Amino acid sequence: MTTAEIPTTDVGPLATDVSEFDPNGDTSIAATGASRVPLRAANGRFIREGVMAAPAADGLIDDRFLDREISWLQFNERVLHLAADPDVPLLERARFLAIFTSNLDEFFMVRVAGLKRRIATGIAVRSASGLEPREVLEKISNVSAELLGAQARIFHDEVRPALADEGITIVRWDQLSSAEQDALGDYFLDQIFPVLTPLAVDPAHPFPYISGLSLNLAVVLVNPKTGKEHFARVKVPEMLPRLVKLEVADEPTVDELFATRFVPIEDLIAAHLEQLFSGMEVVASFTFRVTRNEDLEVEEDDAENLLKALERELTRRRFGPPVRLEVDDEMDDHVLDLLVRELGVHSSEVYKLPEPLDLRALNFVADIDRSDLHYERFVPRTNADLAPTESAKARDLFASIRKQDVLLHHPYDSFSTSVQAFIGQAAADPHVLAIKQTLYRTSGDSPIIDALIDAAEAGKQVLAVVEIKARFDEENNISWARKLEHAGVHVVYGIVGLKTHCKLSLVIRQEAEGLRRYCHIGTGNYNPKTARLYEDLGLLTCDPVVGQDMTRLFNQLSGLAPRSRFKRLLVAPRTVRTGLLARIDAEIEHARSGAGGSIGLKVNSIVDEQLIDALYRASLAGVKVDVWVRGICAIRPGVPGLSENIRVHSVLGRFLEHSRVFTFGAGGNPVVYIGSADLMHRNLDRRVEALVELSPAHTQEVRALFERGMSDTIAHWALGPDGRWVRRHRKPDGTPADDLQAYLIEYYAKKRRKARR
Repeated sequence: MTTAEIPTTDVGPLATDVSEFDPNGDTSIAATGASRVPLRAANGRFIREGVMAAPAADGLIDDRFLDREISWLQFNERVLHLAADPDVPLLERARFLAIFTSNLDEFFMVRVAGLKRRIATGIAVRSASGLEPREVLEKISNVSAELLGAQARIFHDEVRPALADEGITIVRWDQLSSAEQDALGDYFLDQIFPVLTPLAVDPAHPFPYISGLSLNLAVVLVNPKTGKEHFARVKVPEMLPRLVKLEVADEPTVDELFATRFVPIEDLIAAHLEQLFSGMEVVASFTFRVTRNEDLEVEEDDAENLLKALERELTRRRFGPPVRLEVDDEMDDHVLDLLVRELGVHSSEVYKLPEPLDLRALNFVADIDRSDLHYERFVPRTNADLAPTESAKARDLFASIRKQDVLLHHPYDSFSTSVQAFIGQAAADPHVLAIKQTLYRTSGDSPIIDALIDAAEAGKQVLAVVEIKARFDEENNISWARKLEHAGVHVVYGIVGLKTHCKLSLVIRQEAEGLRRYCHIGTGNYNPKTARLYEDLGLLTCDPVVGQDMTRLFNQLSGLAPRSRFKRLLVAPRTVRTGLLARIDAEIEHARSGAGGSIGLKVNSIVDEQLIDALYRASLAGVKVDVWVRGICAIRPGVPGLSENIRVHSVLGRFLEHSRVFTFGAGGNPVVYIGSADLMHRNLDRRVEALVELSPAHTQEVRALFERGMSDTIAHWALGPDGRWVRRHRKPDGTPADDLQAYLIEYYAKKRRKARR
């Protein structure tokens, strides 16, 4: 099946695929005189507020917002397009199928679960798109079923046969030879059987608890003496490999020598159920999987107990109510009825799918070392401004930053030789007096954590603002927080009621001229592993204005400084929205005065109604608005009389587009911010976020990169006024459109070669 054949439904706008570019004609409309947004004083105080109500939408149509939940499903459908694309390397297609599954799992665990909870408690309200809560749930159910069906067809009809052609197969038990079955039988007895726990269901054994996202076997048994039927559940152990690799035969053929074959572990267990239920007749077995509500609700009234409260909530999380049941499509009706009844799910929450369930297992396949079936090997290189000179093996990063601000673009610029080296060098430098750091997500063996510990043990003052409520990383972050505390690091958990999402590092160094502050402000987490896969921007600077702003911000995070003001930073929840609205208003004035106006936004998601309405007013005033969004987008571009000057593109590829960029023409003196905030209610009102204004030189560079990314010559998806995404990945002659990320790999390679000359 090709991408053009991924189905659409009549319950929500899904993507289509075209092979040629549509012309983008210039359109202009007269200024409408729409009222400007009233701005509050930006006094910099951190106080918890509700979502700011959108202003009166004078002249704006009611049906101007796309539904955020359906928009998210459209994003995951774009991931599915990559899995179906024969131009994508085969093992990367398998990876995209696994990513699609992981994405959808989290969507149900958080967004669907949250919506169901609000409906149950009576606090759900009509969405900004005009849909009632139960209408949204119905659309989610129908669209998810269509997409899961498409995923199964792409795997079974396209990817699996293509893998088999390359000698990579996922085989079922009955496809194995007798010798292979015997060998796997020994493996089952030695490695699997001892850790299995069969659970029967009868008057003495209540229906067992089914943990979220676990894979299970529903087993139908018959007592041969009484003829009575019984039901049992066997959980597939999560600590064992999901796919068991078959060993090469003693005397393999050439084909067998280069083949890689896997057997799903559930097949291996199902083939040996009689050993678990001795004396019973195994009639049938079917796989199933439950998704539960795994969002957290933590009371934060007493900050001293936040850590313990979160730990208690993590214990309760695994007992959240079910929100989805996935079952083998061959499951008997009476077994399905039993599961539905015992789990308390509705028929609309049941998804029948062909085996194997849970295609996250394809990550095992995607990890196979076959360079011919992966993207071309890419190794991040040191940023040209930080590369060591010929006379020195290692660059003095502080000297480099004193020379000029350094703009980082990961993964093209190495994280390990820039941000990681910056913090490591600060920890080892005897002239560094203090390090202050925010941590939202980091890796399991983080050198950032180790550097902070080393700095504290060396007598430096170290502050770590650890966001222990980072979704699905809570347990990791609690562990890091305690590890840091034990080493003497001052650990705080930010501000009550707000998540600390900003990406900041501040180093205070004693130098001959006095104290100097070195800063890093980024768009991505301090995570060396994801920094190789996520596209992000960062700024290294010792600008005293930024240093003063960062000092004030850390004082807010660790102490009490409610009246702080900032000069080069916009800080949520007080000044990101108001600052961006003021910039949008300025562009409207430039357009009305005849000076033209331009706005460019690159974000992961945009749903904030007040900012979207401001962009609509900008479009009506003649401002050119370009939105580059990876995921959720509630804007309707190209609507006559509303958004004719707005374009929305989405770029997906081997790297996760993750940076946030905000550009404004500013009457010929462009302004660019980068930072951690997406344009969502939670980012603007319930998180501490920071955007930094770039220097003129870097402003020009980022604007050029942004314009390249929005070019119609780049492979992308374009959002239409009807809410449908159109894939534009072919040129009119049928050749592939330019790949942005491949272009940037070469762009930065040339930049480094030029710097060395």
